[in-house]
Amino acid sequence: MTFQDFNFNEHLAEGLDAMGYTTPTPIQAMAIPVIMTGKDLIACAQTGTGKTASYLLPVLNKIGEGDKSHINTLILAPTRELAQQIDQQVEGLAYFTGISSVAVFGGGDGIVYEQQRRAIQNNVDVVIATPGRLIAHLTSGVLKMDRLQHLILDEADRMLDMGFYDDITRIIRHLPADRQTLLFSATMPPRIRQLANSIMRNPEQINIAISQPAVGIDQQMYRVFDNQKIPLIKKILAEGNFLSTIIFSSTKEKVKEVYKELRSAKLKVMAFSSDFKQSEREEILRDFKNKTLPIIIGTDALSRGIDVEGIDLVINYDAPPDPEDYIHRIGRTARAATTGTAITLINHRDEHKLRRIEQMIGKPVPQKQLPEELGEAPGPVPERTRHHNHNDKRGGGNRPSGGGKPSEGGENKDPKKRNKKKKWPRRKPKGDGKPNEGSAPAPSSPVTE
Repeated sequence: MTFQDFNFNEHLAEGLDAMGYTTPTPIQAMAIPVIMTGKDLIACAQTGTGKTASYLLPVLNKIGEGDKSHINTLILAPTRELAQQIDQQVEGLAYFTGISSVAVFGGGDGIVYEQQRRAIQNNVDVVIATPGRLIAHLTSGVLKMDRLQHLILDEADRMLDMGFYDDITRIIRHLPADRQTLLFSATMPPRIRQLANSIMRNPEQINIAISQPAVGIDQQMYRVFDNQKIPLIKKILAEGNFLSTIIFSSTKEKVKEVYKELRSAKLKVMAFSSDFKQSEREEILRDFKNKTLPIIIGTDALSRGIDVEGIDLVINYDAPPDPEDYIHRIGRTARAATTGTAITLINHRDEHKLRRIEQMIGKPVPQKQLPEELGEAPGPVPERTRHHNHNDKRGGGNRPSGGGKPSEGGENKDPKKRNKKKKWPRRKPKGDGKPNEGSAPAPSSPVTE
């Protein structure tokens, strides 16, 4: 099958040729015919499978054949980076069609907001928006979507993870009921099903390789102590022929630490964080896409918000808390049928995360031998003791329990003796100094077990 089989209008087909599109990916081959029939669709496909083009192409084809005097399509996305990337794809695919679009997102200054408002007032064909900023335009009265024909939710699972459920339902109340709704998601948790049931009409469903890494990814794993992570990363970067690398960590604080360490090693690297201004983030992504910046470091938000081809290496500084995030992280490489390498560093605290990842992908992640000059690597944590080690800051052996000072004999004091009950002082006798007959014994103080 080729894109010519879809019989897109000539202007859209010209844009496809200009961008080098020839053969559709599996999600495109399955989704495009369904969308062209006008049916609602739930599509579950991992990142990097070409899902954006799978909904853009049939929608742009429909817009090109109809009335362009109003907002035709609304695309909701979880992050400004993804909204901008979708907007760029619309611009490329629709270059010869005359179809217009605007990315609507927060975080910019008043000039950006005004540019978005003017574009909306001029009735652009496609609005790509993050939910929060879109609501701001809706409440201002500028945005009218009473003639909308297409609603698309991209990375719906991520939007719900970020707390946008109520915002999405609020936005949908402003839309006409007679519309085509398309929902794309990498996972299908119960809340996605709940949302789909409330906003869609008898949707078709497509599932493409749910929760499985692309076949072109060379997955590797090193068992390490924490103090071996940075030296190992430096060695990997120095000895490998990697032109484009992303390093993921689960916290912004750790991103900053890794950035400082690699920067001090004279590596050309930048941290990518929500703490940065929008203009700074855009500059970092632009330099990374243009291959003038070889290494960026970020959190899991980056794994969902960046669409760059040609990434050679992904390093997980630590294992992600959710195995689904592992798929999104390593899915940044080996995109569009290319190949790439994904390396995950595992200490004792992350052993249980590794087990969950391996259960999800249905096979073990191959372990690599730690270079001798970095010292001895920790062994795998036995299943029966793994839960005892999650608080070990060094990722090493177990610490003694109890925390009490050892006695002279080398053993901890008997806790029963240590918690021996204390008694209140006896009451002072009344009158003749003799205790009252029938009086109750003095109460003892309570002891917390």
